[in-house]
Amino acid sequence: MRILVLGGGWFLGRAVAQAALDRGWEVTVFNRGRSGAAPEGVRTVRGDRTVATDLARLAGEGPWDAVVDTSASEMAPRDVLAGAHALEPVAGRYVYVSTVNAYRGWPSDPLTEDSEVLDGPPDADVEYGRLPDDWQGPDWYYGRQKAGAERATTSTFGKERAVVLRPGVILGPGEYVGRLPWWLTRAARGGRMLAPGAPGRSIQPVDVRDVAAFALDQAAVDRGGAYNVVAPIGRDTMSDLLTACVLVTGGNAQLVWAPDKLLLDHDVQQWTELPLWRTHEGVWKVESTRAQAAGLVCRPLAETVADTWAWLHGGGVPVEHPRWAEHGISPGREAEILAVLGR
Repeated sequence: MRILVLGGGWFLGRAVAQAALDRGWEVTVFNRGRSGAAPEGVRTVRGDRTVATDLARLAGEGPWDAVVDTSASEMAPRDVLAGAHALEPVAGRYVYVSTVNAYRGWPSDPLTEDSEVLDGPPDADVEYGRLPDDWQGPDWYYGRQKAGAERATTSTFGKERAVVLRPGVILGPGEYVGRLPWWLTRAARGGRMLAPGAPGRSIQPVDVRDVAAFALDQAAVDRGGAYNVVAPIGRDTMSDLLTACVLVTGGNAQLVWAPDKLLLDHDVQQWTELPLWRTHEGVWKVESTRAQAAGLVCRPLAETVADTWAWLHGGGVPVEHPRWAEHGISPGREAEILAVLGR
């Protein structure tokens, strides 16, 4: 099996490339070489996928049985479309990693793999969907961009040769966003540790290695489709996550649970100040029935936590990314809320 990974130098892209090598596949990665190193054993082609001459040169390196696109998270649909057009003659299939943000109902409503996807034309530029600063409604900009990019791949490769993966939160070794690393670092500090919302609230993060494995599985079969790549609803809870963080880092932290209302009254920023905490009804109610039927297997959350701590504790350094600084509540803010909760 010959595979092209768009990206390949960090987190999901690197996990895809490594997993493909482990299967004995021939792997080419295409990236600018600015964000981490691809696994040893891949063939690397340098270039910028927004540059037509670079895309033409890349196409000349083919053919491939499949493309796995992991590097379009902040790319306009029209750039994804240009890349798909350049690669379609030399690639059998295209696996595009999108996001649950592409659904109109996320995060407010429960979702299935047949839920409505946002509008977004395949040739949209980066301005499509931007909202005025005084907009008070849902911010669908990112979702519309991703929905347009999905259509760029499916309109080029067709529904039988294109696969769209819609993960929610991806965690695991190499994470660059900083969600799980922040919780692990906080747990390692010990003491009374602010825990958000209800302990039994369901969460659905998925391990980066499981996303990679599922992407490769879909690259290898003659079938298109769209899949929600998330852990099963109700399998894991916020308490499971934080308890695992405490245990793996030494067990000295004491979880102190704060009700949603108290956190909202203190203007705690959802999703970032206390990572993965969000009160919207549908954020952790994303069905993945079709993906599970197609072979998605999600390892235990405790394994993801332990392996991420081992990576961090062993000197792992995430690729620098501005989103890292967004995550985590300050010690002063945490102490203020803990004081309200008492001892």
